[in-house]
Amino acid sequence: MADNSVEEIEREEEDYGLDAALVGQILDAVDAHDTARLEILTEPLHAADIADLLEQIGPAERRDLLRLWPRGIDGEVLSEIDESIREEVIEYLPREMLAEAVRELDSDDVVDLIEDLEQAQQEIILGALDKSDRAAVEQSMAYPEYSAGRLMQREVVAAPQFWTVGQAIDHFRREADDLPELFFDVYVVDPSYKPVGAVPISTLLRSRRDVPLAQIMESLSEIPVDMDQEEVAYIFDKYHLISAPVVEPGGRLVGQITVDDIVGVIHEESREDILALAGVSDSGRHGGVWDMVASRLPWLLLNTLTAALAVSVIQGFEAQIAEVVTLAVLMPIVASLGGNGATQTLTVAVRALASRELSAVNAVRTVSREMIVGVVNGVVLAVVTGVAIYLIFGDLRLCVAFAAAIVINMFVAAAAGALVPLALERMGRDPAVSSAVFVTFVTDFTGFFAFLGIAALILL
Repeated sequence: MADNSVEEIEREEEDYGLDAALVGQILDAVDAHDTARLEILTEPLHAADIADLLEQIGPAERRDLLRLWPRGIDGEVLSEIDESIREEVIEYLPREMLAEAVRELDSDDVVDLIEDLEQAQQEIILGALDKSDRAAVEQSMAYPEYSAGRLMQREVVAAPQFWTVGQAIDHFRREADDLPELFFDVYVVDPSYKPVGAVPISTLLRSRRDVPLAQIMESLSEIPVDMDQEEVAYIFDKYHLISAPVVEPGGRLVGQITVDDIVGVIHEESREDILALAGVSDSGRHGGVWDMVASRLPWLLLNTLTAALAVSVIQGFEAQIAEVVTLAVLMPIVASLGGNGATQTLTVAVRALASRELSAVNAVRTVSREMIVGVVNGVVLAVVTGVAIYLIFGDLRLCVAFAAAIVINMFVAAAAGALVPLALERMGRDPAVSSAVFVTFVTDFTGFFAFLGIAALILL
């Protein structure tokens, strides 16, 4: 039976995710206090899948699982766990197990692990480190949050420029225990420990032993220690970097950033932009109700104000609406289509700004193209919806008013969707956070005013 279970788990792992049936089997083993069964079920799982398992189950189940787990949790699992439950998991772990898990991690992973913990728990983890490792982590924690200094790992592979390939390889083999777990380049440094070039590991292994490192080294992109992590991610993406040295203001090498760290930054920044576009913050799957309310309610209140301003247009056309009741039925459609069109343009614009594909250099061309697209879409929608309205209501003048309002609102929606985030960016505001509220106000106001105004001129 055990063999069959292992085969089932291996098949499920091929889908790169946790299967609900597997989670159920693990919880059954926990309830039955079946340590052997639990070991069989969890042994093949990747650290990221174990972290997902701990995040998906409830607090009581999480506690029982961690207490029963025979092989214990390792450092890689700790670094993968969502920060919203990280403190809770650490509290359940025996001090010895926690110390052993933390010692397995590079300095950047330790920093990521402890930066969101309470001071007491930070001290527990720091106390488990060797003096040199603790000093490295504390130095990284002294840098600003979201900076390259926080993101980097202190462990680097460096060699003087007068060394040969053979000397470097022999030295690295002798000092293998002190090398980073993951590295891609050997940084060539001058006597003041400033990087002057980099030798990719692939180049090092292909070169003859007597070749000087200075002869095969490549130019490098240095990352200032105080650079924002979003800027670092942009540089990695633009120049297709795998790793980069981090230097302090004097140019001295203090650490490195590798592409695995950047993947996490890109994911985090993209998630923040998507959530900000909707006017919410990420309080996590385990966040409290009041935290979630506090992050969303202010934007809803602002949206209520802008919606009230947009609807105030209707008050000016009460007499016309009373005379032609059909106007009240059709005007939300105009506003809705404009809002959808604006959302499309806004999403593209915010993403382009975040990736620096949209700037002052190409702003006019980009906005003009979006306006043309808005007009074309408006014309097509005007024809389709206009014909439908004529078939339903049999009123040609109503059909013309509706079609004209659609074209106008789609044009304005495209313009607002592109110009509002650009304006907010110019004012130093995050366009992902507040653009949607203002763009929605513009499309609602324009849609109501255009339709009711044109209808008043044509029909009455």
